[in-house]
Amino acid sequence: MVEIKLIPREEFNRVRMAALDKYVRLELLADMCRANALAAVKRAGSGHLGSSLSAMDIITWLYFEEMNTLDLGYDDPNRDIYFSSKGHDVPGLYSLLYAAGVLPEEKLLKLRRFGGLDGHPNADTPGIEASSGSLGMGLSKARGMAWAKRHGGYGGRVFVMLGDGELQEGQNYEALQSAVHQGVSNLIAIVDHNKVQSDKPVQEILDIGDPVQKFRCFGWHAVRCNGHDFREIERVMQEFATVQDRPKVLVADTLKGRGVSFMEHPRALKDGKGYYRWHAGAPDDESYLAGHREIVERIQAKLAENGLAPLLLKSVEPAPRTASLVIRNALGEPVSQGGVIRTKVTDEYVVEAYGKALVAAAERRPDLVVLDADLAADCRIREFELTYPDRFIQNGIAEQDMVSMAGGLARMGLLPVVNSFANFLVSRGNEQIYNNASERTKIIYACHYAGLIPAGPGKSHQSLRDISLLAALPNMIIIQPCNADETRMVVDYCIDEAEENCAIRLAIGPSPRRIELPEDYALQFGRGAVLAEGDDAILFAYGPVMMHEALLAHELLTEQGFGLRVVNMPWLNRIDADWLLDVIGERPAIYVLEDHAPVGGLGDRLRETLTAQGALAHRAFQIFGVEGYPAFGAPWEALQYHALDGASLARRMRK
Repeated sequence: MVEIKLIPREEFNRVRMAALDKYVRLELLADMCRANALAAVKRAGSGHLGSSLSAMDIITWLYFEEMNTLDLGYDDPNRDIYFSSKGHDVPGLYSLLYAAGVLPEEKLLKLRRFGGLDGHPNADTPGIEASSGSLGMGLSKARGMAWAKRHGGYGGRVFVMLGDGELQEGQNYEALQSAVHQGVSNLIAIVDHNKVQSDKPVQEILDIGDPVQKFRCFGWHAVRCNGHDFREIERVMQEFATVQDRPKVLVADTLKGRGVSFMEHPRALKDGKGYYRWHAGAPDDESYLAGHREIVERIQAKLAENGLAPLLLKSVEPAPRTASLVIRNALGEPVSQGGVIRTKVTDEYVVEAYGKALVAAAERRPDLVVLDADLAADCRIREFELTYPDRFIQNGIAEQDMVSMAGGLARMGLLPVVNSFANFLVSRGNEQIYNNASERTKIIYACHYAGLIPAGPGKSHQSLRDISLLAALPNMIIIQPCNADETRMVVDYCIDEAEENCAIRLAIGPSPRRIELPEDYALQFGRGAVLAEGDDAILFAYGPVMMHEALLAHELLTEQGFGLRVVNMPWLNRIDADWLLDVIGERPAIYVLEDHAPVGGLGDRLRETLTAQGALAHRAFQIFGVEGYPAFGAPWEALQYHALDGASLARRMRK
């Protein structure tokens, strides 16, 4: 295991108090925060480094030179407020808040772990002024804060950090015109213009043009500068102090991955053959050591040049692992193991199978077109993009626009397949999905990242409302496959057989075991498949993560002499009543395991069907779902917190 080293807070205090040139001090502090952000992400096993490193110089200036926040404290209504709308840069912000004494070391070292720090900003965290991670909302929220300050007669400014790719979201432009119309002059937006999105340049995904000119067209006072030059940042802030009649924006030209040579573009894009690999995930051991060494050596040289003692680093314990085998998902995060490892993963990820099934279907369906919102790599549709570039439509970070465009494509006789993370696609685009559905056309919505796991990124990315939002539509079929084989069947069904709109929920990572379907299994409308036998109760579940927990509960209960029949039920809002009555038989207890909130999912549809058949009399019926807001952390931690891991389920059903 690679040794991870942290720069202790005492070293930050030493540099802050040293008799140094102001700009040299800021350069040192920024690089020290970079080193700690790198260490925290490495220890966590996932996180966002590129944006954290590009925004670091800006937030270092704000907190240590510009804002009054650290002096006044977070309870003072006259404080300056800063928050990041894009949210991907939060490991960098956490490292700065640790350096400033706002966050304790134990919190920083529990990045993306239960009881630690969310993978995206959460307002429950000390020093975090607003929850974010779902893009495009921050400018409007900052306008509300600034308006409230003025309304209450309080001092202080509101600073909000935006990503350049984030400017593709339409809500920003509603906020731009409203801020000027309402005269919110104590609002300052900063665009981290690092010119790279998740893995490709902004210009390739959806060119935003000259953001300075765009802001000026809306009436903002807009200035551009080098976001890594403290003198330029200072000059702009001095200029902003003279503008009292309108909101201000700094478009800061930055380098994604700033401070680690091989993470900076354009080199990183060249090394990645046009793709940027350092946006998300933790670096491998060799890359971590090389990057950390580069930053620390630069710090040590600068300390020596200024007559200061060398930096002292502290070794930290690696993140604990609770199982002998660590299985990771596509984001590099551990997948739920339920405390027990039965088999290694031998199955293809469902999302991998989904992407390949689309490519195969496109050969026989020339009307098939695929839409993306800057998530082609995560959604595994890059192969489709490369194979059928004339039938791949990149919409940028603009889900509502993408969904409505799909509506237009469908009206013209094409079959659109819309892709994004479920939480963004279904909630943000819900009105547009409803409007499309009312036109009686057919569209397939691929809802990636569905459910509780992975839990490290936090609640902005955990989709636990999408089934309920979609199930209210009369002509929408919702399906979630449990393994790669079923995924291929689902994709083919939705493309070739379904007459209604379809929503396919897809887990981004694998099950810790291969989910085995019956040898003769075929996807049948409204019907599932029995995966484990038992006469005392029946449990319905779906998806690779929860099916593993359901089967683990079956194994544990079998050891206790309790027979649990486990049924994989991919149809989340279409039930064959005759099949349902037959599969339940005489079992006195019915349970449903949701990868969703307990309201509005499969459980409600099963209960509705059973009630209509008069089949619930004298039977127990219980739904196990994600109660309240989802926990973040390692998958096993989140599952245990919600008592949805196999061991907890066994105890709950036995009770």
